[in-house]
Amino acid sequence: MTHAPATEVRAKDPGPRHGPDTPPRPAAPKRRGRRENLAGYLFMSPWIAGFLLLTAGPMAASLYFAFTDYNLFDAPRWIGLDNFSEMFADPRWRHSVRVTLWYVVVGTPVKLLVALGVALLLAQKRRGQAFYRAAFYAPSLIGASVSVAIVWKAIFSDDAVVDRTQQVFGIDAGGWTGDPDLIIYSLVALTVWQFGAPMVIFLAGLKQVPRELYEAADVDGAGTLRQFWNITLPMISPVLFFNVLLETIHSFQIFSSAYIIGGGAGGNACGPADGSMVYTCYLYVQGFENSRMGLASAMAWMLLVAVALVTAVLFWSQKRWVHYEEGGR
Repeated sequence: MTHAPATEVRAKDPGPRHGPDTPPRPAAPKRRGRRENLAGYLFMSPWIAGFLLLTAGPMAASLYFAFTDYNLFDAPRWIGLDNFSEMFADPRWRHSVRVTLWYVVVGTPVKLLVALGVALLLAQKRRGQAFYRAAFYAPSLIGASVSVAIVWKAIFSDDAVVDRTQQVFGIDAGGWTGDPDLIIYSLVALTVWQFGAPMVIFLAGLKQVPRELYEAADVDGAGTLRQFWNITLPMISPVLFFNVLLETIHSFQIFSSAYIIGGGAGGNACGPADGSMVYTCYLYVQGFENSRMGLASAMAWMLLVAVALVTAVLFWSQKRWVHYEEGGR
């Protein structure tokens, strides 16, 4: 007796239950996107919490203190714009502004010129290039630390290395750190000595200049100076702008080296006759030595506004001398 083969009966899939004009809802991709966003926020949360607690919070408190009379011991008392009026009328504050501007205007260009000159030398293929690159960069690794400032102060003090060298050549100028007119030069010398960071950035920019441009210039008979002015400088102008911007902002923020070389606490924190009284040094004196936290907060916000204005001017000026690649801005 034969049996017919069994056939499997399958239910037909009814398909999605929506009209022809209703698109299906991608529920699973939406949930996956939410999970990915949540994971991103969780990874960012430590930085956000640190920014709110350590940066945004203190800045908001400082802005409030700038309009108060606050000495760390008594409750802040609202005084409006009195701190700013006192600040503008203070001759020592105006002196600190002049010293800081002198330091920025002199120290920053000299440091960048030295960094660019050394970078041009290191960009050429020579023996021992890696050694010299590391040796020139080493001072920037040390940074403007307290220990470096102490050593620098010892070098430029009375009867030290610089003073004895001057005596060999018949120059009896004494120690730089004890002279109100010379101490600022020791600060400039320190910042120029730490030219390694902008040097490395310049060197990276020089490596990106196409060699074909120099070869074509050689064929046209252009000399070294003309090649530098017409090829090298325009091609590395974005790198130059970057270094100018960073070093200018950094120069406005100088404190530790000026405070240590100037003498530190003890009545002459800003150097002999305020010779090294940069802006941040006088801010420290008002805030922590005179317990004028309200006035110090006002000074800090004025510094922030000044740096922001200088930064805006630099960004505006780049349209005239910074040359980006085609399509860049």
